[in-house]
Amino acid sequence: MARVRYAYADGLAHITLTDAEHGNAVAPELVSDLFAAVRSATRDGARVILLDAEGRFFSVGGNLAAFEAAVDMAAYIDDLADALHRVVSELQRSDAIVVTSVQGHAAGAGFPLAAAGDLVLAAETVRFSLGHNKVGLSVDGGSTLLTRTLGLHRTLRLALLGDSLSAQEAHGAGLVTAVVADHRLAGEVKEIVEKLLALPFQAQADTKRLIRENVSTEVEVALRGEALGIRANADSDDGREGVAAFLEKRKPEFAHRGANQQ
Repeated sequence: MARVRYAYADGLAHITLTDAEHGNAVAPELVSDLFAAVRSATRDGARVILLDAEGRFFSVGGNLAAFEAAVDMAAYIDDLADALHRVVSELQRSDAIVVTSVQGHAAGAGFPLAAAGDLVLAAETVRFSLGHNKVGLSVDGGSTLLTRTLGLHRTLRLALLGDSLSAQEAHGAGLVTAVVADHRLAGEVKEIVEKLLALPFQAQADTKRLIRENVSTEVEVALRGEALGIRANADSDDGREGVAAFLEKRKPEFAHRGANQQ
């Protein structure tokens, strides 16, 4: 079953996460479908990519049940992280202007996926959070990119304390382009997309490239560092305990040992 829907027409590639039943959880099948959709947008010559999601949530982050069920959780997460990072990198490096439309909750790896857009529109009830440390894992999914938008200490607060940002706070921090009443989100997104499609494509593509290159030329290096970090934590006592406790709906009992101190 496809977990992502792709449609292209008149310069717009519309990519929708469709696994609403599981909160659009970040899993290998969804990420594979998402990567294929982004590649299709490139082949189709899309001028704008719209990434949105069906259901209550944009994405609840990683599928922890799948983590625990994996024969080798560390290798599973490493492969998944690399696959997700390719998606983030493709979106960042695409000539197309990427618009993300966010509702409900963008959590864990779903947070930086939402933030991968060049323009991020959020419903007013949206919450953004990382929360990896609550299940014994380090950050992943491109959270390094959040530092460049939110700033070092705000990102550290979110990552270390497990706090969340409201849509309004994310807007004030510069992460979100616009906050819209929930019932008006689709209409506002449509207006933004139409405005982008009416502008000169090559000038827009060059502007995006120049601005992103000026911010950082080492995105892939940072992403790989995150993948190695979360793999090591997934292979630790605390990582396995955190995932198990979440699934069993109990408070985790962390041993506070690293992957090489088992």
